[in-house]
Amino acid sequence: MTLLISIIVLAFIFDYINGFHDAANSIATIVATKVLTPFQAVLWAAFFNFMAYFISLYIVGEFKIGNTIAKTVTENYITLEVIFAGLIAAIVWNLVTWYYGIPSSSSHTLIGGFMGAALTHAYLTHDTLAGVINMAKVIPIILFIFVAPFLGMLIAYFITVLIMHICRKTTPHKADKWFRKLQLLSSALFSLGHGANDAQKVMGIIGAAVIFYHVNAGDMDWVNSTDRFAYFVDQWGWVPLTSFIVIGLGTMSGGWKIVKTMGSKITKVTSLEGVSAETAGAVTLNIAEQFGIPVSTTHTITGAIVGVGITKRTSAVRWGVTVKLLWAWILTIPISAIVAGLVYLIVSSFTK
Repeated sequence: MTLLISIIVLAFIFDYINGFHDAANSIATIVATKVLTPFQAVLWAAFFNFMAYFISLYIVGEFKIGNTIAKTVTENYITLEVIFAGLIAAIVWNLVTWYYGIPSSSSHTLIGGFMGAALTHAYLTHDTLAGVINMAKVIPIILFIFVAPFLGMLIAYFITVLIMHICRKTTPHKADKWFRKLQLLSSALFSLGHGANDAQKVMGIIGAAVIFYHVNAGDMDWVNSTDRFAYFVDQWGWVPLTSFIVIGLGTMSGGWKIVKTMGSKITKVTSLEGVSAETAGAVTLNIAEQFGIPVSTTHTITGAIVGVGITKRTSAVRWGVTVKLLWAWILTIPISAIVAGLVYLIVSSFTK
């Protein structure tokens, strides 16, 4: 029970870090265009991060992304030590990328950590590594490392072109006035998507730990449940609510180094372009949520910002910065997996 409680506490710490690490995703453009002050922006984003709980619960009706995360590793290879090691690795990588102002994916570092610890566990117990990863769940996640930013870029590009065509006879001053107001709406929509996507990842990890604990203890209600994750949500209903509250609190703390990278280093963003980028990001996140695919809000909004940048000219995008971000995205899962494997070696030596 002590290890389970430690995992739950660590998961909420990760959730909080995820909030301030990814705050930039929701507020970078709205701060860059000076529609809101940084303090106003984080309050705005945090509120809608939390409101996403009610959207997921009462409108979507289920927590699909949390279910996916809980099942990225085959159940036979999940232990509390595996989950603990994966969380430690995810927290470490998130703090490192936050310190250096790199907008990497909290989602992928969590998934990488979970998988890396599970593979190490299987290796140490002399099991085959072939069946450790649930490829049916993981392959779409890996594909969306590339699909999400590209989709965000494509949608943002066409939204920007459409808006510019519609507003071609409007004076710049009048258009800017309207789009500054609309950016409040687009930012809120993106924050809803961010909350729904990222808070559920923590739910998934806690769910995997709780399910393992009860099944391993021989609790027949859990053993005989046809959908153990749904049963977890029903029995531990405070976990989803708390996950959304904590990510909102994390967002309120902000992540100013990443805000600077997202808001100005990729390309200069106007209020019109802010609306396009945030709307495109929100649409992309919603598409992914419908299919239960955990995507990176960081990748999504970065792709969208690039999309609005290339409507002006390709040179408007600082491709050197973008390439560095791409490398960080590619390396996140393997580095997190390696760190988690090392942490698992240490943890397992104390629990033998």
